[in-house]
Amino acid sequence: MTDDRDDDARGRLARIERLVEDRERELAPAWRRATRGEPRWAVTAVILAAVALQLMLPHRLALPPYWALPFLELMLLAGLIAANPRRVEPRTRPLRWLGLILTAVISLANGWAAVRLVTELARGRAGTDAVPLLVTGGGIWLTNVIVFALWYWELDRGGPMNRVLGRQQFADFLFVQMQSPELAPADWEPAFLDYLYLSFTNSTAFSPTDVMPLSRWAKMLMMVQSSVSLVTVVLVVARAVNILK
Repeated sequence: MTDDRDDDARGRLARIERLVEDRERELAPAWRRATRGEPRWAVTAVILAAVALQLMLPHRLALPPYWALPFLELMLLAGLIAANPRRVEPRTRPLRWLGLILTAVISLANGWAAVRLVTELARGRAGTDAVPLLVTGGGIWLTNVIVFALWYWELDRGGPMNRVLGRQQFADFLFVQMQSPELAPADWEPAFLDYLYLSFTNSTAFSPTDVMPLSRWAKMLMMVQSSVSLVTVVLVVARAVNILK
């Protein structure tokens, strides 16, 4: 009899816990509560694209030796994939630092290339062929989009691992689905591709579009990205048009 009563009590407790969880899901959107980590494939593919773009740039624009930073980026990425192969989940704190170091290394490599290119343009040493110049400038600009997407993704509400836990309730970026949850699925929450879109629109429009920065660091970071993108586009296009004339 005692065992039957214990089983019945445990069954009731399990039903109550499920009801509480269901009620929490109804009251709180997915981005405000603990959820599963997002799939890793998107951010992995974009980082590999950034490494490929860096290797395609003229060697004179890279920190010598030109292969060192891309090689380091691949090693850091391999470490992240080995630790969390399928999903971005909060397993160990060192993974958080590993992701930030990877983003910083990519930023350093692309920032160095951008500075070298701008210096060559200012001194009139960027060559006399418009096509390679446009390709080089386009590669740096696209890598810049990827770099800032990674920063937004790594920093918003404490990063992807903290977002999975749903601990930080105040968002740094306000997405449309947060303002109008009835327009999105119940399990919607921002993923890497959302931050990539944010970065792309900020680099093309030089201002926020449908995603609003809320915190001061988000506003400053978007301002830096717009400035870098504007300088790169204006100088490269102006020089290419001058060559074509």
